[in-house]
Amino acid sequence: MVRGAPVGDVAGVGSRGARLRYVDNIRIVLTVMVVLHHAAVTYSHVPVWFYTERARDASGAVLDGLIVLDQAFFMGFFFLIAGYFTPPSYERKGPRAFVRDRWKRLGIPLLAFLLVLRPLVNSGSMGEVRERLAEQGVGMPYWLFYVVTWDPGPMWFVEVLLVFSLVYVVVRGWRSSAVGGGRRGARPLRGRAVVAFGAGLAVVTYGWRVGVPDGTYVPVLGLPSPNFLPQYASFFVVGVLARRRGWASSLSRRAGWTGAVVAGVAAALYAPVALLSPSRALEGRGTWQSLVTAGWESAFAVGVVVGVVVLFRERFDSQGRVGEFLGRHAFAVYLVHPVVLVGMGYALRGVSAVAVVKFGVLGVVGVPVCWGLAWLVRKLPGAGRVL
Repeated sequence: MVRGAPVGDVAGVGSRGARLRYVDNIRIVLTVMVVLHHAAVTYSHVPVWFYTERARDASGAVLDGLIVLDQAFFMGFFFLIAGYFTPPSYERKGPRAFVRDRWKRLGIPLLAFLLVLRPLVNSGSMGEVRERLAEQGVGMPYWLFYVVTWDPGPMWFVEVLLVFSLVYVVVRGWRSSAVGGGRRGARPLRGRAVVAFGAGLAVVTYGWRVGVPDGTYVPVLGLPSPNFLPQYASFFVVGVLARRRGWASSLSRRAGWTGAVVAGVAAALYAPVALLSPSRALEGRGTWQSLVTAGWESAFAVGVVVGVVVLFRERFDSQGRVGEFLGRHAFAVYLVHPVVLVGMGYALRGVSAVAVVKFGVLGVVGVPVCWGLAWLVRKLPGAGRVL
């Protein structure tokens, strides 16, 4: 059993108990991407993090591009993996025990961030708010600031995954034989089905963003990217279906190469639109640029997922002691990485350098520090059983 995944307690375990090490390795890479993504946000032109230094040089545009590429697929990939390992967990535990387990493994870390870690990473923002209010002769106690800025931060993923898991339980109650685990009803994934899914996702995403454009914020829930909810939900469902139908093992090497080419071509074709009208491309609201963006994101995400699954299944289906350590602590890294990045961000505040250089320092140093802190956290009494 692989613990520590933000995708459930059986991530990396196959239908017959065999360890799917390539899935664990994908999850490790995605977790590193989460850390680097937020390190990039710190020094980009996208000030949506607990500590930011808005880029004042051209290299900030490189970080903006990295953020756009990441956002197009990596959280959807997490939800797909979560969906893949949901059916066997449900079947092993039963509905009641499954729900209790989800509340424990997802709910407790969510509360830990909200009640313990969030006050730490948000304290600097409180100082800035106090300074602005003081200029107007207004004061604000921290407890009030904490309440009015209530937000799960990066743990929004756990929050949404908990909802998806509960919906899954309801669906299984209605159709216990239709959404199964294991290999029952296995059949290969056809290329036309992949194309149809990508096209349908693009259309639904475009329509969704007419009412939920980029930048939409959901108070209390704190979802930073509700405009991507169609991708998150559909990828979770695909993961559930992939489990039942054996899609991961049936993907051919040719499918992997095709996915990689599709992702590369989609990115190349989208680049002119993103460069010439970035705000309208990302905004939504029914523009033709938004339609192009939805099409690119869907093609890119599907292509990357197919390509990466085949690549890791064929080339990275093994782990040594280091790999096992990284996988075992990945979920804890997801939980604690804001503390590391924010703390290091303040430590580097006085360093004068271009944005991409500071990002590089923060990323190179921050990633191993995150795993070190995660190791320490999981040493706390009872933490290992949750994280």
